[in-house]
Amino acid sequence: MTDEPTDPSEPSTKKRKLRLLPGLSVDEFRHPLDQRATDALKRIPGLDKAMAKLLEIGLERLFYIDNVASNLRVTPKMFPRLHRSLLWATKILDVAEPEMYVTVDPVPNAWTYGHTKPFITVTSGLIDMMTDEELFFVIGHEVGHIKGGHVLYGTMARNIAAVVALIGQATLGIGSLLFQGLVVGLLEWFRCAELTCDRAALLCVQDLEPARDTFMKLAGGTTRLAAEMDREEFLRQILEYEEVDRSTLDRAYKLLLTVNRSHPFAMQRAKELETWFGSGYEDVMARHPTSNA
Repeated sequence: MTDEPTDPSEPSTKKRKLRLLPGLSVDEFRHPLDQRATDALKRIPGLDKAMAKLLEIGLERLFYIDNVASNLRVTPKMFPRLHRSLLWATKILDVAEPEMYVTVDPVPNAWTYGHTKPFITVTSGLIDMMTDEELFFVIGHEVGHIKGGHVLYGTMARNIAAVVALIGQATLGIGSLLFQGLVVGLLEWFRCAELTCDRAALLCVQDLEPARDTFMKLAGGTTRLAAEMDREEFLRQILEYEEVDRSTLDRAYKLLLTVNRSHPFAMQRAKELETWFGSGYEDVMARHPTSNA
């Protein structure tokens, strides 16, 4: 990181020039597990049309109205630092600017909803826990969902359990059994898609340290003890997680622990991004000419 003065149009903690990536394609950074899981879902006849229709007739509009009515929209005058981060993420990933909202929720989280008109929501708990650069990483991750075409499946993955429960009530439980495989498949896809979006976020912040710190805080961060968190200890814990993969039994336990999760473990995400930083990330940056805003 250089000693250049901060560009007032950049995320406020940046002291280096961010590079734009003109012509960036999602195929340049899509995680292979994401591609494999997406291909598997697309092979299900009529799934895309059925999901799009379900969102169109109710869920998408319901989510949007609830968001507009309950939360604060991020604009150049409302949370301008967050808005600058959003603008930079969209510039770098070449995505049209979506609406973004802040909701009161102590649980650190962020999500992207909608299909025809996607929007991003971040919680107050996430904002209170993260630094500006870490928030930029998270926002870049959410914009990555839009860039990656994840929003249709992602919205359904977040709500599929509730949808299947309603179908089960209407069919005396038979529908729940029939659609259980779809629930597992969507959650598996969601976990894989998260790995792609972590790469998108890294392309936004263009520095591995905010990514590491974000995963460390998502694993067990606290605002009060933030100064006592140690990056080297976190990296050692990532190595311990890698050792788990050496045991067949431990891999089976990891599968059982993740099957009903929408996100991979923070350690897995950190490990995957560390690996990509040393190979694929540099390749992507090298393919694009230097372009500063």
